[in-house]
Amino acid sequence: MHNILRASIVYRALAAAGAWFGAQWRSSVIVNRFLSLGVVKRMSEGSVFERIWQSFHRGLCAVFRKLRLDRLLSGSIFAKPYIWSFLALILAPILPTMAVLAISLICITTLILAFGCDKERRLVYSPVNKYILLFAFIYIVATLTSVTLSGSLLGGALTTLFVLFTIVMQNSVTTRRQYDALVYAFVISGAVVAAYGIYQYVFGASGASAWLDSTMFAGSGVRVYSTLGNPNVLSEYLLLVIPFAGACLIIAKGVIPKLFFAGCLGAMLLCMVLTFARGGWLGLIIAAAIFLVMLDRRLILVGVAMLIILYFTLPDYILKRFFSIGNIGDSSTSYRVSIWQATLVMLRDHWFTGIGPGTAAFNRIYPLYSFNTVSAPHSHNLFLQITVETGISGIIFFVLILFNYIRNLCSANAAKLPAAIPAPASAKSSKILQIASITSVLGFLVQSATDHSFYNYRVTLVFWAVLGLGAIAARRDELAGS
Repeated sequence: MHNILRASIVYRALAAAGAWFGAQWRSSVIVNRFLSLGVVKRMSEGSVFERIWQSFHRGLCAVFRKLRLDRLLSGSIFAKPYIWSFLALILAPILPTMAVLAISLICITTLILAFGCDKERRLVYSPVNKYILLFAFIYIVATLTSVTLSGSLLGGALTTLFVLFTIVMQNSVTTRRQYDALVYAFVISGAVVAAYGIYQYVFGASGASAWLDSTMFAGSGVRVYSTLGNPNVLSEYLLLVIPFAGACLIIAKGVIPKLFFAGCLGAMLLCMVLTFARGGWLGLIIAAAIFLVMLDRRLILVGVAMLIILYFTLPDYILKRFFSIGNIGDSSTSYRVSIWQATLVMLRDHWFTGIGPGTAAFNRIYPLYSFNTVSAPHSHNLFLQITVETGISGIIFFVLILFNYIRNLCSANAAKLPAAIPAPASAKSSKILQIASITSVLGFLVQSATDHSFYNYRVTLVFWAVLGLGAIAARRDELAGS
């Protein structure tokens, strides 16, 4: 069958077209400029942030030596930030927000202690870090200048701390074994969350009917939400995990590990279907397409075949739900459109400084612009929400974070495999994990066009932690093996 496919005219035409476009892509001046990070790295390494950090680190180590804290904390769990970043990532979808915040604060504290105990420890460089620091600073300013300081204080503090978790994650993981274990645990945690969602569908879940237009989708069943309290939030979380599950399935060695990760991936895909989140489904399709093309352009044929099979095998109510995207007759779609329109009008008056983070600030200003007295806790669009909360500077730096994140990973992924060190198998695994890091974020951003994906702070933490995982994936082959 494989030889018949390879010999077909359609296959050869697609392969030739893919090879031509690939050659044009690789030879493009714009693409080569996009993938070149040398100048950016030299500028960042000599930046004001780097100089401030070096001064702080020297002073911190001097204090630790004088108080003999370096000896006291030697080997202590409170000087091992990796353990706490591990716990924060895998427990984020399970524990309450305040418990996740506590673990994150402990992780940040242990990282500072680890730097104080080791004067040779260096702050990890990534092109995205300076933009993350500026984005966090903008959220601090937006909180302090909010239309309701008391209402924005908690949300602004949580967002700022979770944004900085990207840098914390990068500096917590120091070996390739730690990174791989963190990714495996992330996937297993996602599978547990998905399994609970499937359990809800089989045995029933309360309150799910409010998330579905019963007149258009009668008989669709329960929308699962697992541990995250909302089907859309669950789909956002799954979009971040599923690409890593696919990567683990590909790089796993042996039949049993492959079967295990295939089970994890299958559970998450089934749970994604059961959320009935159309934005999540669309994000998953786009993420899967990009994953397949980056992995091997010939696999796009497999993706097309799978879509055709799904079209003829999925239940009618699922297909009807998906193809209702953009249908104003659906109450959920019309609700979002009215909110987007009102938010755009709001931005005409608050585009420069924003109104401040959190639902309290949004609810104070939004009713003045609402159409037909429609109430809403947020704008149902991540990009609009960031703009309305922080002003134009916030969305600019958010876009710069995404641009540099994708650029860094694409540059690493485009690099030629080394001849001997690290082993080719490890280098290939790194490239697959880099692809997963890219598609995880891109799929999430597709869904973010239809929802405020940072509304749930636990998902916010997972998103910024994934950016940290991606930054580490870009230099995974540079890490010590164990």
